[in-house]
Amino acid sequence: MVASAETAEPETQRQSGLTRVIKAIGLLRESPVGMIGAGIVLAWVVAAILAPMLAPFDPNATIMPFQRPGAVDPASGATFWLGTDKIGRDILSRIIYGGRRVLIYGPIATIAAYAVGIIMGLAAGYFRGWWDAVLSRVSDIVLSFPIFVLYVIVISTFGASGLNIVLAIIFASAPGIMRIVRGLTLDLRNRDYVAASQTRGESSLYIMFVEILPNARGPLIVDACLRLGYVTITIGTLGFLGLGLPPPDPDWGGMVNENRALAPAFPHMIVYPCLAISSLVLGLNLLADGLREIAIRD
Repeated sequence: MVASAETAEPETQRQSGLTRVIKAIGLLRESPVGMIGAGIVLAWVVAAILAPMLAPFDPNATIMPFQRPGAVDPASGATFWLGTDKIGRDILSRIIYGGRRVLIYGPIATIAAYAVGIIMGLAAGYFRGWWDAVLSRVSDIVLSFPIFVLYVIVISTFGASGLNIVLAIIFASAPGIMRIVRGLTLDLRNRDYVAASQTRGESSLYIMFVEILPNARGPLIVDACLRLGYVTITIGTLGFLGLGLPPPDPDWGGMVNENRALAPAFPHMIVYPCLAISSLVLGLNLLADGLREIAIRD
């Protein structure tokens, strides 16, 4: 009987988690804006996952330079639906594969920045005192610099790589997240359920991560969607400046940088990568707006 009870408990937890996911999807369906945003984001995720099947060419293969959209490769008979760049690489294939890099490094950087910012914000808001003073001053110092200057300084110092982009985003974004979490914690730490946990003798870590953080998830989820859009723009801009993910693998911002001098004669070389960045950011922003509508309604 004991073994049966122990087996049933994880199963109940899994069902509870699945129920929450289904409920969240049902709530999102009540927001047309949120559904459109989710559809755009999901389309890019599917395209990134299925890139080997969807991309008509190898993204780094040199085929026919300066081909306009709709041109046909005489060797294979395949169509360059979005044309080719100055060294003959298929733009559609590079955009599809480029989505992989954005959808890998963007969420990793955002999640890592949230992990650091949440820890700092919970500590500052719950413990107050010198914790709050020190962490708030550190955040104020970092936030006093233009955020993009911080990105450039970090990446120029340590070199352009996926890891350094993630570290730069953590360094520049965590203080802003910390201030959001700190404000929410200052409000929630005075609630009755926190006092009840303190009376039971629960540890500070338990109170912060089990009692306070779950009740602050609404604003944080909305902010995370918006911040992921900012990170997407950041990765694209760094690529445009030559400080993004290293070649030869495609990077949307790098594609614009490589072909910007040819824009007057061959605008398709930069227009389509820009549209890719804009569409993903638009999807994330619409998804955030939908989540905000749901949070306000509930």
